[in-house]
Amino acid sequence: MTPEQRAQKVISGDVRAAARLMRDIDDNQPGWRQVLKLLHARAGQARVIGLTGSPGVGKSTITDALVERFRAQGLTVGVVAVDPTSPFSGGAILGDRIRMQRHATDEGVFIRSLATRGHFGGLTSSARGVVTVMEAMGLDVVLVETVGVGQDEVEIVRMADTTVVVTVPGMGDDIQAIKAGILEAGDIFVVNKADRDGAGRTVNELKGMLHLSGDHSRRAGWEPPVLTTCATDGKGLDELVSTLAEHYRVLSADGGQMLAQRRREGLRRELLELIQAGMMEYLLERLDQGEGLAPVIERVMAGREDPYSASENILASILGD
Repeated sequence: MTPEQRAQKVISGDVRAAARLMRDIDDNQPGWRQVLKLLHARAGQARVIGLTGSPGVGKSTITDALVERFRAQGLTVGVVAVDPTSPFSGGAILGDRIRMQRHATDEGVFIRSLATRGHFGGLTSSARGVVTVMEAMGLDVVLVETVGVGQDEVEIVRMADTTVVVTVPGMGDDIQAIKAGILEAGDIFVVNKADRDGAGRTVNELKGMLHLSGDHSRRAGWEPPVLTTCATDGKGLDELVSTLAEHYRVLSADGGQMLAQRRREGLRRELLELIQAGMMEYLLERLDQGEGLAPVIERVMAGREDPYSASENILASILGD
């Protein structure tokens, strides 16, 4: 099947074709880039919402509840769930076979699990491609739920229009992690499991940290709210949905200038990552054609060369061609 035929099947809503393409992207099988090139023109049509936070805060439960509420509004929903990687199989330990089973038969919901496979930052390198496929399918909302690794999850900012940071009461270390890195990334902060003791204190701590952090250009014109939810019984979820809608309205005001700027920043990072990945593949290929790294390593180990000069010499010999 040609890339054009594969792309057309995805655009027409062929679920099997989309699932097969997503699998090829995640497994880095040949041919997926050509299909994504054809699908890119249809990217940017969906609202992309990221949910991030440490393990155990209830991101999956909130994601499940958001799917239900968006579907009640008549919206089609995609879910990209990034799960821990199995050290034995390299696959996702908790996949779409387990999570959100009640949506499995809903044709308006498409769920895809990805394994982190050692990729830092909470998202896999293939997640952006999977989001593009979901957008090309014509889905209205795409939820990206990250694996949960603390402040490193700022990478969610690169693809989300709205970033939701989830925490729970009684996790002082988690609050410090938010303070250390992800505070600037969040557009909406959610204290889940708000029926626990200390929920009010956690809310006040977050509000104080946000006040001290000052304004950030990423969210100019928007003051991040701190909401409370109890996702297991649905409390606060309707307010979260309405706050998500309000944030998207703010981004879309004045002809969508803020939304365009946010996506422009994300595209810049994506381009730099693609260039970096392409250069690395090229360099490794050229190294394999030459003497490889083994002799260089031995020279460095023997003290006949330092690693800085060695790397400069390798780059000069390859890029100077």
